[in-house]
Amino acid sequence: MSQKVLIVDDEKPIVTLLDYNIKNAGFQTDVAYDGKEAVIKCETNEYDLIVLDLMLPEMDGMAVCKHLRMNKIETPILMLTAKDEEFDKVLGLELGADDYLTKPFSPKEVVARIKAILRRSTRNDKPNFSSLKIGELTIYPERYEAEMNSNVITFTRKEFELLFHLAKNKGKVISRDQLLSSVWDYDFVGDTRIVDVHISHLRDKIEPNTKKPVYIKTVRGLGYKLEDPT
Repeated sequence: MSQKVLIVDDEKPIVTLLDYNIKNAGFQTDVAYDGKEAVIKCETNEYDLIVLDLMLPEMDGMAVCKHLRMNKIETPILMLTAKDEEFDKVLGLELGADDYLTKPFSPKEVVARIKAILRRSTRNDKPNFSSLKIGELTIYPERYEAEMNSNVITFTRKEFELLFHLAKNKGKVISRDQLLSSVWDYDFVGDTRIVDVHISHLRDKIEPNTKKPVYIKTVRGLGYKLEDPT
């Protein structure tokens, strides 16, 4: 059975364009024209991915994204925004979007992003261990959780995948482009700000002092590495 994509946008020409190209790429599609309709459909149907416009009537894309994540609906979200503003992009990622595209965009790029997100989401990459310990941090790959000092830490799917990738390569410096390729599965150069935002989120959750990180270190000009605190 082909994977199903929900397209959420209030501009019918854009919905028609996306629907045509996503179907041609082999996916099933469903559509919603406002935020409330999107939430209802997500709560009553199962989708493999949501293409979600930022500016929507009734309930905007940010509110939809926040509502879904708060209600444990972890369907991957590709956010669309007509505003080329860092605030919109960063906030969308903070609320749990997996990726974003700024309008105008090419249908081919939308399909490429969808395929990249789904490849990563459905890849069978089960670890051969039940936990991984770094300093006081214990990572549980099958649960998408970690513990520190007996406190459970929860993550968005993408935050955990980034943390797990860094943990598997403990002590190694990994560039932002390498992280985009490995964690976001991009076959092209993306916006490395995505990586920086997610690193910031991880630090908020695992670092005793985010201004002086001891787990996730920035190696200036090269990238990031995860290591035992010293």
